[in-house]
Amino acid sequence: MKKFHTYSVLFGIILLALLIWKIGPKALWRELALLGWGLVPLILIEGVADIFHTLGWRYCLTGPHRSLPFFQLFRIRMAGSSINYITPTATLGGEVTKGALLASNHGGTDAITSVLIGKLAYALAQLLFVAFGTFFILWKIHLPPGIWPAMLVSSSLLAAGIVGFLIVQKAGKFGAVARWFVTHNLGGKALETLAGHLTTVDEELKCFYTQRPGNLPFAIFWHIVGMACGIVQAWYFLLLLTDHGSFFIAAGIWFLGSWFDLLTFPIPLGIGIQEGTRVLALKAVGFDLALGLTYGVVLRLEQIFWAGVGLLLYATLLSAKREGGLFPKKEPVGGKP
Repeated sequence: MKKFHTYSVLFGIILLALLIWKIGPKALWRELALLGWGLVPLILIEGVADIFHTLGWRYCLTGPHRSLPFFQLFRIRMAGSSINYITPTATLGGEVTKGALLASNHGGTDAITSVLIGKLAYALAQLLFVAFGTFFILWKIHLPPGIWPAMLVSSSLLAAGIVGFLIVQKAGKFGAVARWFVTHNLGGKALETLAGHLTTVDEELKCFYTQRPGNLPFAIFWHIVGMACGIVQAWYFLLLLTDHGSFFIAAGIWFLGSWFDLLTFPIPLGIGIQEGTRVLALKAVGFDLALGLTYGVVLRLEQIFWAGVGLLLYATLLSAKREGGLFPKKEPVGGKP
């Protein structure tokens, strides 16, 4: 697996180098120079999106985590996102990081539940938002004939997986396999302990969907608002570099780029793949290759910046943990006993 990730990164670097060579370093530099200080708001827009995504995740929290200060939750989410970006763990490493940070001073079961529900809410929001773009925007854009079957297949598989994940959570069947092994005396003591923990998680999940049925729709709503910031970013990019600052075209670029993200196999950091798909996205709506590559590079710079911010926040969280805990403990009314 380690060799696979190494070869993937090398492949991405080669692909990116070929793109730059094909389009021309001078053309790329010229477009980036035209952005000037406009690059700053392009990068900062993602920070606004992260605020909305944190609001969405807040609706997914269970137990004592529901009372966490917003900035504390923002730091935890940004730390997890940075780990997802810099490590080849298929977005699992960041979720483990968020769960570990949440569990530092509070129950581990509630932390696991909050991460699982949050992951589902984000996936549902992404699916619904991109599906909306397909029906209302992408059909008006001329795409190569082979793209549509690939989109249909990928979206169907993704939708089936997400709906299945939702059904498993609502039915409290997350630990069903482990419990089956235990009832058949397989797996030993370690699996029995794991099955016990997963059973507790299943009970928390069922309790969440029973007692707070409206929280998942609210979480999805705020995640969609966060994703819509990408359209604003694309619109502002076009406004800076072209005479076609159309919000409709910007939406088409964003939705098409998101579809390419679903269709392409994720390699570490997405090097080369992200830039290449943005070249194709802008080409599909009538722009030249240099502008597409510039857009991909801007997204890369934005990701690097916020990954750095996330790592800094992660460092502050670890420092707070070493000093006695991430979350201040409330004293009982009337002072210390």
